Amino acid sequence: MAKLSADELLEQFKDMTLIELSEFVKKFEETFEVTAAAPVAVAAAGGAGGGAAEEAAEQDEFDVVLEAAGEKKIQVIKEVRALTSLGLKEAKDLVDAAPKAVLEKVDKEAAEAAKAKLEGAGATVTVK
Repeated sequence: MAKLSADELLEQFKDMTLIELSEFVKKFEETFEVTAAAPVAVAAAGGAGGGAAEEAAEQDEFDVVLEAAGEKKIQVIKEVRALTSLGLKEAKDLVDAAPKAVLEKVDKEAAEAAKAKLEGAGATVTVK
């Protein structure tokens, strides 16, 4: 098979439906063991950088973990979508797979705000 250029790949993606693109992304993530949401978390954490000695002394990166959705699952899914760049199906899958990390390596303020929003929607959340 001939190697496709970036423009040719984009043309192929333009012809795909959203469902086909979603399935492609899942296969891509599985094949290369990556997640599409990872760059967002890394970019957010990258801005909070400090000296290596400071990082060792005090924790400055936190993970927000959804333990359970509770009775208001739809509200929790909406909050997960608002906090991440996930689509509806991906957010639903994350909520269904609880316990699961919603945000990773974010600063304390962002972690606490996310926890408050998710708990306000009826979820059980921990910050690690």
